[in-house]
Amino acid sequence: MFNSPEAAKSCPSGDVVLVQDMKTGLVFNDAYDQEILNYDESYQNEQGHSHIFQSHLNEVLGKIDLHFSGGRILEVGCGKGGFLDLIRQRGHDAIGVDPAYEGDAPYIHKQHFDASLKIKADAVVLRHVLEHIPQPLEFLRAIASANGGQGKIYIEVPCLDWIIQQRAWFDVFYEHVNYFRLSDFNRMFGVTYEMGHLFGGQYIYVIAELASLREPELVGLVDVVHFPQNFLGELEGCLNTPLKASNRIVWGAAAKGVMFSHHMATRGAPLDFAIDINPAKQGKFLGGSALPVLSPADGLTKLSTGGDVFVMNSNYMEEISSLGGNHLNYISVDRT
Repeated sequence: MFNSPEAAKSCPSGDVVLVQDMKTGLVFNDAYDQEILNYDESYQNEQGHSHIFQSHLNEVLGKIDLHFSGGRILEVGCGKGGFLDLIRQRGHDAIGVDPAYEGDAPYIHKQHFDASLKIKADAVVLRHVLEHIPQPLEFLRAIASANGGQGKIYIEVPCLDWIIQQRAWFDVFYEHVNYFRLSDFNRMFGVTYEMGHLFGGQYIYVIAELASLREPELVGLVDVVHFPQNFLGELEGCLNTPLKASNRIVWGAAAKGVMFSHHMATRGAPLDFAIDINPAKQGKFLGGSALPVLSPADGLTKLSTGGDVFVMNSNYMEEISSLGGNHLNYISVDRT
């Protein structure tokens, strides 16, 4: 999020060149440069304002209650502390680490995770962190070492298989250096307690034993990843969508919306603005396209009957259409 159109248009950019390590099986951006990104207090990725996403968080909390009861929990990359607070509200002893934290809670350390913190826990939570970390295996080894080589870990990341199956090109972006499949976690950990899909298949998770972390290249043959030739087909479909009214907007100002808006603009089909339910994003501008981000209340007053609303995540379609009403043309971008 940027404070002005000028800053948004001049935001840093980088290339994405996905490759697969044929020893470990992991898929990553070979052109990634960590210096381009800065995860500080201005970084906004809070999704808890949606009751749909709250349902997802409640499902995850149920897994934490089941597997992590009775011990200390460390959330690495706790963001603004929202999910960590939910854990604590359920009676868990939980602490967090994140340089993007904005408050002054004594149980959150405002810095990157470092072994020098000398924090040990019975369980570690990594929600949507590992996809941002270069050398993810080394990062996991550092966590295991700092924790005395013991404890359980919960990892949640976007699902590469879902991205490929749905041709969700907008889910491939610079902030994500790594792209995971369930088979990757089977190769990483010798002991797993539970794993599967979440949030309509968009996410995968694993609950594993840190002490069982191992070298993936020692575990059988690598399952080769294949991207379909028409991976960008959904983008072309959106470009060719007949204009229903004098305006087109995107609903969702997270990374998906940033990618979609940018590529629509560069291909000669710019959108008018973005809507997002998160107050911290409203009044800001999307990187690249410089689209203004409006609240639902403000944005809906600007939409004409039959206006095109590109919904970046179909999980929110019912929630969005109930806010917008039945006079708009809703288009699910992530549905093939």
